[in-house]
Amino acid sequence: MALPVGHPPVHTGNVGLLLVNLGSPDAPEPRAVRRYLDQFLSDPRVVEIPPLLWQPILKGVVLNVRPAKSAAKYALIWDRETNESPLRRITREQAELLQGAFGRQVIVRHAMRYGNPSMQSAVEALRAAGCDRICVAPLYPQYSGATTGSALDELFRILKGQRWQPAIRTLPPYHDHPAHIAALKASLEQSLSALDFEPERILLSFHGMPRRTLDLGDPYHCQCRKTARLLREAMGRSEAEMPIAFQSRFGKAEWLQPYTQPMAEEMARQGVKRLAVLTPGFSADCIETLEEIAMEVRDAFLTAGGNHFAALPCLNLSQPGMEMLRNILGEALSGWIA
Repeated sequence: MALPVGHPPVHTGNVGLLLVNLGSPDAPEPRAVRRYLDQFLSDPRVVEIPPLLWQPILKGVVLNVRPAKSAAKYALIWDRETNESPLRRITREQAELLQGAFGRQVIVRHAMRYGNPSMQSAVEALRAAGCDRICVAPLYPQYSGATTGSALDELFRILKGQRWQPAIRTLPPYHDHPAHIAALKASLEQSLSALDFEPERILLSFHGMPRRTLDLGDPYHCQCRKTARLLREAMGRSEAEMPIAFQSRFGKAEWLQPYTQPMAEEMARQGVKRLAVLTPGFSADCIETLEEIAMEVRDAFLTAGGNHFAALPCLNLSQPGMEMLRNILGEALSGWIA
């Protein structure tokens, strides 16, 4: 049937692959950080307090105090050459390196759940490029409602407004995928071999979540512990040698324990002089790894009596990390590509 006069041509037949990460402000400045935090902390998946109670606190207190402090931290780790946060730059470059990895019909884009480029703009770009099938890949190895769940909420909100919706697949959690564990092992071995000291402990630090999320059935805590266990087994190390902890607390409520910084300080007080920290819950280095771990936790450990500290890199653009992404994303696209 012929299209109505003036109707734009419809392009179909391509497959979209959308990498999604958390996001960051557009600039290391209070105004940009305020916009970012307003969007991030207004997400009911992130702050599970009724909006009528939370929004006055957010607008009246948090967004008047926190942006300047956060902007100063972002300024410490900002990529001045590309004028991007490390998280946004690395995610963009991951997408660029994956373009062509699955054939010419697969178009790879990246998006941030909060900030830019938005998921809305990325989905629209894929549709305009003729993608009638889209695989959305939240790059969180462990599932949490506040991360993966929120990204999928946004995806389906976007699709709700489209008359012709594409077929959709979503990447499942890959916390225990053999390719992920193998990539963590290879990356960890490479990082350790590059150090000028041998760590007595390797602390596995995951992003924290409020304790109540575990009580309500969120699988995040269990999946973090499984990643840690499988990595220890792959490395031939004990739990005492590679303990687990959780970082990035916010507010006064109890969060998943043990907490990273107090644990590092206690290790130093107990005589551990050489510590390395790996963050297996992050697919790319970001403010939580480059500022919180590499600066704040480092200073706390050394002040408490430690001598040597290393914040080990995330998988980022490393050969093990990119090989892992090609593996798990290829599985997710199976049947859609040759």
